[in-house]
Amino acid sequence: MIKIKMCGLSRLCDIDYVNEVKPEFAGFVFAEKSRRYVTPEKALELRRKLDGKIIPVGVFVNSDIIFVSELVKSGTIDIVQLHGTEDNQYIENLRKIVDVPIIQAFQIEKAEDIQKAENSHAEYVLLDSGKGSGKTFNHSLVKNINRPYFLAGGLTPENVRDIADRLKPYAVDASSSLETDGYKDINKMRAFADALRRKD
Repeated sequence: MIKIKMCGLSRLCDIDYVNEVKPEFAGFVFAEKSRRYVTPEKALELRRKLDGKIIPVGVFVNSDIIFVSELVKSGTIDIVQLHGTEDNQYIENLRKIVDVPIIQAFQIEKAEDIQKAENSHAEYVLLDSGKGSGKTFNHSLVKNINRPYFLAGGLTPENVRDIADRLKPYAVDASSSLETDGYKDINKMRAFADALRRKD
């Protein structure tokens, strides 16, 4: 079964929504320039309400390693997702401090980007069209990847099942397509999960 990550949660009601829909992963964004940014204090409050079966993921963009590690040590997040220009040395340095899975995101525009993802030292890679662009990328490039990956970028309740059936990622990741007027929409979240999980 392909797993689901719902990202950009920022309100207590968002946690109520994911507790109902039950994606495998829930994402908190710690990049201050993002409109979905949450403070460490708010994220911990949200995490405490999160169903224990849902894994909390922290999304970072070139953050200080100590800042990232403190969010792990506080129990706020269980997985680190890197969305900046972090390299394998950054990953290795982080691993010296905390022992949690790491997801490294890559913007896929050409075949060379897939090769970069292949060479990542992270446990998982995330293949995306851009930082929250809400658009898909050329999925024919994915045929060359040989490791588990999260797929993001332009996935909607209408297209996620078809794309997942073709590409068979480890997990799919959505944020903006689950929103109405910039806020998470329970009906879109239900529709996304139902589309992926429905039995034909």
